Amino acid sequence: MSPSRSRNQHELDDTDYGPSRSQQRREALAVLELAAQLVELPPTRLGKLDLPDDVRDEIANVRRIPSHIARKRQLAFLAKLMRRHDDEAFAAVRAELGENREKQRQETAAMHRIEALRERLLGDDGDDALSTLLAEHPGTDRQHLRSLIRQARIEKDTPNKPPRAYREIFQVLKELAEAGDSVEG
Repeated sequence: MSPSRSRNQHELDDTDYGPSRSQQRREALAVLELAAQLVELPPTRLGKLDLPDDVRDEIANVRRIPSHIARKRQLAFLAKLMRRHDDEAFAAVRAELGENREKQRQETAAMHRIEALRERLLGDDGDDALSTLLAEHPGTDRQHLRSLIRQARIEKDTPNKPPRAYREIFQVLKELAEAGDSVEG
């Protein structure tokens, strides 16, 4: 191997070619995913986000298209339009969507815990679950909660009766959770 060839190879190695093609594709797919999230947002939440005007207009265009394939093509165009802007233009939007997603997960998990506790209260071992709940939350109106549980069991057995007490139990448990107490059960 000649010395000049190795020097040329060395010079090529030092040249910065930018991100690899795979990296460019990952970034483009991330922008496409962000575009899809923006299109799916309700208009009230979208209005609160700081987006460039051309991107906001294109989101409205994508929403108007009913055809699946045409919508997909227009969504790709929206992502292309978004890539023309700096990353900083969408940094706040990404942060907002990420925070809201985590907040939604936490709220959903809390609701699932409340629903599970309500089902335990109405189940066969409801007395044990109620005793545990009352021990953890001594300020709870014991008589009212027992009455609601009794009514909810009757409602469950009666086919055409609306589940008023069932819903009210959920509200009582939700208020306990919002008061800062942990509602586990």
